[in-house]
Amino acid sequence: MPTTRAYWLRRPGRPARLPATGKWHYLAWPVLATCLLFFAVGYAGDGWAWPDISDPLVSGLRLPRIAAALIVGAAMAASGAALQALFRNPLADPGLIGTASGAALAAVAVMALHLTIPLPIAAFGGALLATWLLLVLVKLVGGGNISLLLMGLMLGSFAAAATSLLLFLSDDLALRSALSWLSGQLGTTVGAPLFWASPVALAGIVLLLALGRDLDCLLLGDEEATSLGVNVERVRLLTAIGAAMAAGAAVSIAGIIGFIGMMIPNACALWLGGGRRQLILVSALSGAGFLLLMDTLARGIAYPINLPVGLLIGFIGPVCFVWLLRRRTGSHA
Repeated sequence: MPTTRAYWLRRPGRPARLPATGKWHYLAWPVLATCLLFFAVGYAGDGWAWPDISDPLVSGLRLPRIAAALIVGAAMAASGAALQALFRNPLADPGLIGTASGAALAAVAVMALHLTIPLPIAAFGGALLATWLLLVLVKLVGGGNISLLLMGLMLGSFAAAATSLLLFLSDDLALRSALSWLSGQLGTTVGAPLFWASPVALAGIVLLLALGRDLDCLLLGDEEATSLGVNVERVRLLTAIGAAMAAGAAVSIAGIIGFIGMMIPNACALWLGGGRRQLILVSALSGAGFLLLMDTLARGIAYPINLPVGLLIGFIGPVCFVWLLRRRTGSHA
């Protein structure tokens, strides 16, 4: 068993820690989520009005954007919660370890080279390849968590350089579309259609939920997990596939949106705890609500300019991360 146990690393079967106010939070969250959905449907950027579903602006633009925010937020947060267990590192997320960068590289290659490959399939393939390369390199080099972070940064830098090269060599139309998409934009039609990407993201989340108990055992170490009857290599492969499906589909829809995969699971673990399956589910729901809230704010901050939600989270994410780090270190001081 590892000598250092972080707050997010809990034994299988350990009951979740309820908040001090009891179970009222579990009744308040659905009400707040319903209010947020209702507000987002009626919010136009310059004010709120009673939503009219028959309005083409609502049914054709606002509702698909809300659906995209929910799917992308859930996929990124769920994949982050699973990857943190896979690598036994609370800093692991699809962006930090190169998964999102690999998906972005494949998607930009499709747009820049005008390939006929569907964008979700290309993004999923890029995310899966980046995750597999990271697992292979960490196994060959060794070094534990330090090796994970260094190899992830190396893969991310390589993918970013290759993406920049493709953009430099592409035509002006592809360059403008790709740059708008890479900034984390939910309000454009550059990304993959929800009809194709949503099933891939949902399938990835379901696969990660099914692996929750095995990931709990994996958190105890490879030897302990093997003694409990867990096929470690199979769990690693399936977790990489599930995270690649979820993150790849999310990147194909909205581009690069950082911090959600790392910040949301850590916040949920700090607030609730529990097993990994529960944490993946709660992180997915929380990530969906968080991204919807941020995208709703992005629509009104610079109205009538459509501010990319990835830029807004890029400013808010570091502040939230510092607060989470202070809470974590303070609770173990």
